[in-house]
Amino acid sequence: MNRRPELRWIVTAATVLAVAALLALGVRAADDKPAAPAAVKAALTVTVVQAQRATLPLRIGANGSIAAWQEASVGTETNGLRLASVAVNVGDVVRRGQVLATFAPDTVQADLAQSRAAVAEAEATLADASANAQRARGLQASGALSDAAINQYLTSERTARARLDAQRAVAQVQALRLQQTQVRAPDAGVISARSATVGAVLPAGQELFRMIRKGRLEWRAEVPADELALLKPGVGALVTVAGTTATLEGTVRMVAPTVDLQTRNGLVYVDLPAPGAARAGMYAHGEFELGASSALTLPQSAVVLRDGFSYVMRVGADSRLTRLKVGTGRRVGERIEITSGLDPAARVVESGGGFLGDGDTVRVVAAAPGASAPN
Repeated sequence: MNRRPELRWIVTAATVLAVAALLALGVRAADDKPAAPAAVKAALTVTVVQAQRATLPLRIGANGSIAAWQEASVGTETNGLRLASVAVNVGDVVRRGQVLATFAPDTVQADLAQSRAAVAEAEATLADASANAQRARGLQASGALSDAAINQYLTSERTARARLDAQRAVAQVQALRLQQTQVRAPDAGVISARSATVGAVLPAGQELFRMIRKGRLEWRAEVPADELALLKPGVGALVTVAGTTATLEGTVRMVAPTVDLQTRNGLVYVDLPAPGAARAGMYAHGEFELGASSALTLPQSAVVLRDGFSYVMRVGADSRLTRLKVGTGRRVGERIEITSGLDPAARVVESGGGFLGDGDTVRVVAAAPGASAPN
């Protein structure tokens, strides 16, 4: 009777130990199971695009200065005359043959009058010598005059005629000097500089005015040597003068036959038929139109510039990003040409690539219905 309580306690203790052992084994088994992978958090929600073909214009960009097509220097042709009047100033538009300035003609008029008097005297001398020579010829057959006397009369006639020709030439020179007292425009154009001062006594050859012939301006573009071969006379150009928004239309007139040894650039001369507000000496940027060609393009927002290179963020099938280095070319509107480094079928981040890194995971959403497409 006394052993039954002991047996009960022993059974109870064994039961408790068995339950504790089972619980310990369950906890250990639970600890040995692998943990479920944690969900990867997306770095950014993005839209993706694919490169598309578009027709882009072929253009060559260049810089250069606006200059006069040709300049004319207008100076004095007479020596030692006083400048009496000046009829034009800088900026005036003149026509061919227009009087620009006048020298005092008094001295030249006096010299011309003296020359004309000398011509009249030489004419009288020639008339007398001609009459004597004519009489000598009439007496030559009769023998009344010796051959020496006859030759003397004939020689006097020739000498008088030569003197008359010389005096007439001097008179022509003086008449020409009188015309030169009026300085005239050699061509139509615009006066670009003036150094003429009323009252000055100037030597022959002194410049009085400088003018832009016909008012024509040209753009002298500096083009790299490797692109000069693409340009020919007649190629169109669009020129924008620094400080203005107006675009000037021009045409290539000539490509320089030489290249600068220092810069390796060659000059391309572009006529500007309607220069508008452009002035000689202004700096300008322009582009030459060479036609159009097909190109692989992306939105400019999809291209990220880092460390001087262009990159795009390609989105893989697992929404993980890969940074690709690409080559870029022409830019038209919101599109940019991709020249290398990208598979046309690849999906790339449309915008916000600058906030993402290589290996990031993104959440891709559909593009907005109004997204622009290339033309």
